[in-house]
Amino acid sequence: MLARCRGRPRSLPCDVSVFDRGDPVGHEQVVFCQDRASGLRAIIAIYSTALGPALGGTRFRPYASEDEAVEDVLALSRAMAYKAACAGLDLGGGKAVIIGNPGRDKSEALLRAYGRFVQSLGGRYYTACDVGTTVADMDVVATQSAFVTGRSPDKGGAGDSAVLTAFGVFQAMRAAAEHLWGAPTLTGRRVAVEGVGKVGLHLVRRLLADGASVVVSDVDAAAVARAQALGAAAQSVEELRVGDCDVYAPCALGGSMTEQLAAQLRASIVCGAANNQLAHPGVGGVLADRGVVFVPDYVANAGGLIQVGDEALSAATGGFRFERAEAAAAGIFDTTLGILRLADTEGIAPVDAADRVAERRMAGAERPGRLLLPGSGVQWPRTL
Repeated sequence: MLARCRGRPRSLPCDVSVFDRGDPVGHEQVVFCQDRASGLRAIIAIYSTALGPALGGTRFRPYASEDEAVEDVLALSRAMAYKAACAGLDLGGGKAVIIGNPGRDKSEALLRAYGRFVQSLGGRYYTACDVGTTVADMDVVATQSAFVTGRSPDKGGAGDSAVLTAFGVFQAMRAAAEHLWGAPTLTGRRVAVEGVGKVGLHLVRRLLADGASVVVSDVDAAAVARAQALGAAAQSVEELRVGDCDVYAPCALGGSMTEQLAAQLRASIVCGAANNQLAHPGVGGVLADRGVVFVPDYVANAGGLIQVGDEALSAATGGFRFERAEAAAAGIFDTTLGILRLADTEGIAPVDAADRVAERRMAGAERPGRLLLPGSGVQWPRTL
């Protein structure tokens, strides 16, 4: 099957077979799921299980075409594998997309059908929340599968991962500030946050508490109003992207950082929560050539993955512990700083440095199905 690009460009090459994408690792498995009774049409992509079971959320979106859905799930699953590797987790990378309008097409029957497909993979893929899916949805999926994270606390889960995702992005920003300006703080800096949904709003709170001046934009006026109530200023998306700021934080959907925007951007640092921020890999070089510090998205936004990874292991460790997951997410500061210093030492863009770290770790892993998190000595659960 060909994965042709339609709509917004993605960070992986288009017009090539899923078996030949010029990727140094390559996807292990892509599963197409259909249940006519419920209307389910889903795709599950497993990029790598070299370090452990693939973990990644389920995105529910009204894709313009099946090709667009394929392109999205392939790019997102790859990013999850690199994210886990850079975060030091013994996890692989996967992702799932459900094609449809979540406000109109989502039903309990559809989610249950999807859960049966997840279960059929036998623990090679663990799912979680993503755009268009909720904690309540994961509770339904979990009635059919043991391999579900992001469940509600009263169901034994960790709940919404937005808080730790934002915390990790904040730590990455602090590291970039240390690297560029010599101090790990955003105090007195102007930070432009594009997208103030669940993660973006938590990030705004942390930035304001740190003494930053924050300006936001979002297509949702209600979301902007919530950020303004916290003390942030507001601009249109167009104004925010080219306005004066020290840090630009893309926290909406991916692909926003085009060559044109990279050439116009006035920020010194780009660090946000969105996945696959670069429209294509070459944009990272444009930013580097201009002296803009780009923190690779899968490094900055790993806090959510760290949280659901802790949840997946919680049955064997006495339950999910937020404090343990938060302490692990705080390590994103050191990871980011190390990658930025490696980029300077090697004379390469930070995104290339991060890729190198992730690929070396995946290449050095033992292949035969390791199902452990670092230092745990405990296997992941395999059955309901």
